[in-house]
Amino acid sequence: MNAPHSTALPVHRAIPQAPGVDNTTALLGEGYRFIGNRCDELGSDMFSTRLMLRRVVCVRGEAAARMFYQPGRFTRQRAIPPTALALLQGHGSAHMQDGAMHRVRKAMLMSLHTPESRARLVALAEREWRVRFERWPRQRRQVLIQEAQAVLCRAACAWAGVPLASVEEEVLRTAEFSAMIDGAGAVGPRNWLGKSLRRHTEQWAREHILAVRAGRPTDPASPLAVIAFHRDADGEVLSNADATVELLNLLRPVVAVARYIVFGALAMHAYPEWRARLASGDDTALDMFVEEVRRYYPFFPAIGGRANGPFEWNGVRFDKGDWVLLDVYGTNHHRGTWPDAELFRPERFAGRQGSGFDVIPQGGGDPALGHRCPGEAVTVELTKSALRLLAAEIDYKVPQQDLDVSLARMPAMPASGFVIQGVRPA
Repeated sequence: MNAPHSTALPVHRAIPQAPGVDNTTALLGEGYRFIGNRCDELGSDMFSTRLMLRRVVCVRGEAAARMFYQPGRFTRQRAIPPTALALLQGHGSAHMQDGAMHRVRKAMLMSLHTPESRARLVALAEREWRVRFERWPRQRRQVLIQEAQAVLCRAACAWAGVPLASVEEEVLRTAEFSAMIDGAGAVGPRNWLGKSLRRHTEQWAREHILAVRAGRPTDPASPLAVIAFHRDADGEVLSNADATVELLNLLRPVVAVARYIVFGALAMHAYPEWRARLASGDDTALDMFVEEVRRYYPFFPAIGGRANGPFEWNGVRFDKGDWVLLDVYGTNHHRGTWPDAELFRPERFAGRQGSGFDVIPQGGGDPALGHRCPGEAVTVELTKSALRLLAAEIDYKVPQQDLDVSLARMPAMPASGFVIQGVRPA
């Protein structure tokens, strides 16, 4: 008699186990290096542990990113800590959807990031930078993270169709978006502040959505109007709550680009020969420099997913509901992909054709098909534009300050925020 046919996936090897009953405290203490430290200790790019008393499989590297970003393989439901979800995405967002609902919502978001739309946003940001360049020589000093967040907040709101009416409103909105970003990787006061301020921002965004739906004149091609009147895969217009979430999810990531701009300024300070190349108008150098900034400096530490169904990878069976954390920082620093990974070397990108999974600061694969950030090209263009202006249009001094970037703090940033002074036209 033949044995009954089984559809079960074979298990070829066990996953290495990290020491400790639960490693939540270690994650909070080690930050960006938590997964990489254990991979190195165990001699494996995959291990199992418990975080918040839940079993999780942690993975890193290009092959792991390719596995993780296989379209439809993972859902983000129950995969992101609630403290981060409340600030970075919100319930009802495209990031938290799957299947047809995700594809239709993602297509709408992708339509807001055409080359023409990106160019308009970059032009608005450049105008704001130049307004500040005129102002800075009359001021004693500037904290670049604060200035960059204000520039990007004002530009993003104007681009989206929700322009800020006054300096006071600019200060308020910038503070709110900045607190959301800064609190997303924390537990305790930073996170509480971000959630508290987000409620004010949600009310402001909801009022704009409701006003447009009530007939307030607006550009029908503006992101505000597109979101307000978008119909999901079920044919229904977004609820007020979901439209509000998506409007915030369009604006907040633009403000978050300030961190890459500051990291780029830090790199220009550390490697002045590269600042000279950027100031000369060398676009190839600028492309390489920004890619290395995004690879080298810490942004998202990791991203989580829950398996939508059983699958086998690297000799291990994963079942539906299994929680997997992909090490974003560790993949960008993986020695198997990046020789001298801990060195800042923009020339490594000369002529490089990426796989889409080797450097993943904002996700991997095709953004139209999976969960890769739809605004990644915006991030690149805004960073390139800002660094070109800082290198070529002004001179400034970098006084003595604490420029340490702690990888235990999420999200990371130079401790001083990168202070400059003595600004004058170049």
